[in-house]
Amino acid sequence: MTASPRTVKLSKALERTLRSGHPWVYRDALVDDRMEPGEEVRLLDRKGRPLGRGIADGGDAIGLRLWLLRDGAIDAELVERRLRRAIGLRAALRPADTTALRMVHGEGDGCPGFVMDEYGLIDGPKVAVLRLDGVGAAAFFERVRDAVVGLLRDKGYEGLLVRRDRRSGEGPALAFGDVPRGRVRVLERGMVLVGDLWEGQKTGLFLDHRESRFRVRELAKGRRVLNLYSYTGGFSVAAGLGGAGTVTSVDVAPEAIALADETWLANDLPADRHRGVAEDARDFLATDRGRYELVISDPPSFAPRESAVPSALAAYEGLHASCLARLVPGGLYLAGSCSSHVDAAMFHETLAKASADAGRRIQILERNGAPFDHPRLAAFPEGDYLKVVLARALD
Repeated sequence: MTASPRTVKLSKALERTLRSGHPWVYRDALVDDRMEPGEEVRLLDRKGRPLGRGIADGGDAIGLRLWLLRDGAIDAELVERRLRRAIGLRAALRPADTTALRMVHGEGDGCPGFVMDEYGLIDGPKVAVLRLDGVGAAAFFERVRDAVVGLLRDKGYEGLLVRRDRRSGEGPALAFGDVPRGRVRVLERGMVLVGDLWEGQKTGLFLDHRESRFRVRELAKGRRVLNLYSYTGGFSVAAGLGGAGTVTSVDVAPEAIALADETWLANDLPADRHRGVAEDARDFLATDRGRYELVISDPPSFAPRESAVPSALAAYEGLHASCLARLVPGGLYLAGSCSSHVDAAMFHETLAKASADAGRRIQILERNGAPFDHPRLAAFPEGDYLKVVLARALD
């Protein structure tokens, strides 16, 4: 006999916010936050009426991630239904010549804590990598593992690799089948990307910049391009395929530069048009005297927590100013931020301040975010983690 779920009650006036679809309930908004990570929880409003069902998170801030805005079981059947819906969306909207996509985007697909990417390997199997956000999602996954595996097998996947939060201390583990170790190759709008699904960051590649990389490919013809925080060199290769005159990739990790070089050659691009530099991006900008017609800057998150926002804004402002100083008049600057605690308005303000610091007037040409396979709930602005701005230096 299945035990009844634990019941907890709201202590703050969040009913309207939660009913509109916001999936997080913070611990300080609950009367009693003593919950076991991964357990199913029945949430009541302040008057004791049923509000929804969620899974206890186990983190310091988020207490509960809501799956349902009604009473009902959060079980394998529900998880399978949500996964089928998410996979169906991607099947309908998949770009041409693309074998790597985000198949399930956590809260945005009604599956809080579950992020799953598909990798259709060139001359290899179609596999999936599931990243579990926190101990609550990891514990819950163990209860629905068979349903997830069964669905993926039914959809033609030949392996599932599960990656947990780095803080868990647990390494990647196979849930079923086989996921190749070492370098693998996938297609993104016809471009070959090289990654490592076991050891690479996130699930192996950053798939949320797909459309931004394609935009760089459209803009790069004949330009001298600088790609900062290049990681596997996706933006660099996009520029090369777009006809860039020269491309310089900068990343602090030598292994990332080696991977960028490999990705460049995997796309049959001339080796003499690409230069890889293993150096901190800000150190490089401090000493480099090159002038570029397109600069790309997509650093790791500068604000992993709310308390880091002030220092993050200062870091973005300084980085933008240094990048703008490297641009020729009329040059383009593609600036990205994955800091979820820095919203679009804050990020745009750092660009305005940086233009004054650098003595450069800039035009904002485009504002973008993550593509369709990274959806966010209308009531969940925290899901707008990615900001991408294309600017032009006027003088």
